[in-house]
Parts: sequence; structure tokens; C-alpha cells
Amino acid sequence: MDPIPVKTEAEVEALRRSAQLLVRTFRAVEPLLLPGTTTLELNERARETIRSGGGEPAFKNYHGYPADICVSINEQVVHGIPGKHKIKKGDLVSLDIGVKFEGFFTDAAKTYAVGQVSADVKRLMSATRDAVHRGIGQCRPGKRVSDISHAIQICVESQGFSVVRSLVGHGIGRDLHETPQIPNYGPPHRGPAIKAGMVFAVEAMVNMGEHRVRTLSDGWTVETEDGFPSAHFEHTIVITDENPDVITLGIEDNGGTGIRG
Repeated sequence: MDPIPVKTEAEVEALRRSAQLLVRTFRAVEPLLLPGTTTLELNERARETIRSGGGEPAFKNYHGYPADICVSINEQVVHGIPGKHKIKKGDLVSLDIGVKFEGFFTDAAKTYAVGQVSADVKRLMSATRDAVHRGIGQCRPGKRVSDISHAIQICVESQGFSVVRSLVGHGIGRDLHETPQIPNYGPPHRGPAIKAGMVFAVEAMVNMGEHRVRTLSDGWTVETEDGFPSAHFEHTIVITDENPDVITLGIEDNGGTGIRG
């Protein structure tokens, strides 16, 4: 395995500026999360916000991805391609947005409920957010990468849901995806040691039903095999000598649970 990059103080400050633009992008897109809005309109608002702020959409053309952000609806887990689909009342909408600013990448995701949803769906959303924060709690010097994985798995499964096993969190910084990969399951106390200056994108993809997923014919959109809904939550974190610094925490300012309406 390649060594995990440790960022300098100047690099961390650049990442903070990238994260600020990323948070502004979420705030700009959120007012459009209404019935009748197309997922392409969400993409266009995000692109305009990122570019007007001096950044670049991190996902555009990444391994051929055709859009600027990912918008995944209901049973779609990740990598939904924005298009003509109109949001409806009761939809779960997962936004996954990445920004490149001054040469540094940040990445975050959040699932929103548009209108009224069932108590079970609300629990799914809450469990996904809680799991990411449990994982973040392990992002400390002296811990190991699998401690993050184990904390996420235990949080999710204790609430009766399942973690997607074929998708992972990751390191981030000068590249969108750096080492290490951070699975959402596994035993604790394994893998590389965590050190101050490392930067991780910790993300949980959580299914209401079974963990199995499949990729659609567009080559990108991942959905649950059983058709039950899924939620996605992600933060970019800087490891410090003290508490983890969640530099994308501002995406939670307009409601950490993502309930709209």
C-alpha cells in the first residue's frame, strides 16, 4: 500500500478554503430541493456556484463521469447522473459534491427528504449521519483506519440497517481519491496508523434493506438490489493532535437531518 499523505500546514489551509466553497455550494443548491425541480437544475446551480467561486467541479470528467455532481434518488445509493428526472414529494435525494479549489479537493454528501417521509426513512437518515460522526470520532492519532470502519458498521447495524460493502471512504487532498481506502465495515485495530496531518473523506452509504447493490446500464448509478431506499452522508476531516477537524461541517448548518418541508 502507498503511504498515506500527511499534509503541511499550508496544504491544510488550502483545503479549508476548498471546503468553504463546497459548503457554499450545498447552501446554494438546497433551496432547489422542491417537488418539480429536475436533478439537472441542481447540477447547474452547483456548477455555477463552484465556478463563480473560482473552483472546479471535482467530479466532472473524473474517469469519464459526465456531470458536475451526483444526485441519487430513493433506492439509488451513489453516482446518480443529473438529468430530466423531476423530484417528487416524499423523495430521498442524496447530493454528493466535490470541489477542486487552488489545487485541493474536498468532498461531502448529504441525504435530504423532500416533504413527508416515514419514520423508518427518518431513522435511516439519522443513522447514516450518526454513523459518519461515530467514524469521525475514531479519526485520532493512535487509532487505525479500521477503527473508523468498525465504528460505522456497529452504529448502522445496531439500528437495524446495513452498510454498503462494495463502496468506501478515502483519503483526499491533492487528488480526489488518495490512500487509504476506508471501508464501512470490518474488525477494529487493523490497517495503517492514523497520524496528525492526514485528511480523510469519511462517508457512510446505508441501506434500509440488504447491503447488496448493482450498477445500472449507464455505467455509473449504483442502486440497492432489493429496491429499498438508501442514504449517504460524507465529511472531509483533517486529523489533528486533538479533536478531528471536520472542515465540511457547515453542510449541516441548514439542518443536519436533511428533512425539508
